[in-house]
Amino acid sequence: MTVLTETFLTGHSLNERFAAFRAQLADNAAKRKVFRTTLSELEGLSSRDLADLGISPSMIKGIAYEAAYGK
Repeated sequence: MTVLTETFLTGHSLNERFAAFRAQLADNAAKRKVFRTTLSELEGLSSRDLADLGISPSMIKGIAYEAAYGK
């Protein structure tokens, strides 16, 4: 899986660029946390629970990715 991340550092001062960089890091960390949480919760479900939700085990990673990063 390949992920392209574009970081745009706006602002003129070093402090503004550093703040933008920190905000981007925080956003990426939050998305990773959503992915890991969703993945672990879905992997913790039984086959019957997954079937009740209409989810096959092969769909779990895709669902977690979409929850965190969108389509």
